Amino acid sequence: MNYTPRLQKKYTEEVVPALIEKFGYTTPMAVPRLVKICLNQGVAGAVGDKKLVDQAVLEMTEIAGQKANATLAKKSVSNFKLREGMPIGAKVTLRRIKMYEFLDRLISISLPRVRDFGGINNKGFDGSGNYNFGITEQIIFPEINIDKVSSITGMDVAVVTTAKTDAEAMELLKLMGLPFKK
Repeated sequence: MNYTPRLQKKYTEEVVPALIEKFGYTTPMAVPRLVKICLNQGVAGAVGDKKLVDQAVLEMTEIAGQKANATLAKKSVSNFKLREGMPIGAKVTLRRIKMYEFLDRLISISLPRVRDFGGINNKGFDGSGNYNFGITEQIIFPEINIDKVSSITGMDVAVVTTAKTDAEAMELLKLMGLPFKK
């Protein structure tokens, strides 16, 4: 099977030459690329109801197309009735084909479904070429059946790149198709 995702093909055919021209890389291997996308979701009320975490893991698995894991509390916090090792959220890390497929669905299907969408914030860069942003409702993904959702929750999306600076990462993500605010 020799399948190449649409966004990966776009990267090799359009993005790499554009970045070489703009930043003057000497070799295509020096051009920044996507490494992984991490999805993370904290579940409010997970201390009182363990089924909420199971539901979050199922939803995250549907969204990502890959099995999600429950995240466990690292410390005990008595004010929140939280004990070390209790499940409090869900996470999944996407790489290679699944990463490109998720990013393609996010850009072309999910983000346009956000009400009053004017682009994603361009201030989410961390200084070393990685980009983080939040999604407020998981129901923007077409994989989620709205009738089965018990509570609307958000999630954090972290896009990890090999870019050395935020300017390189910003240009990479713009060329890949992420809709940043003007």
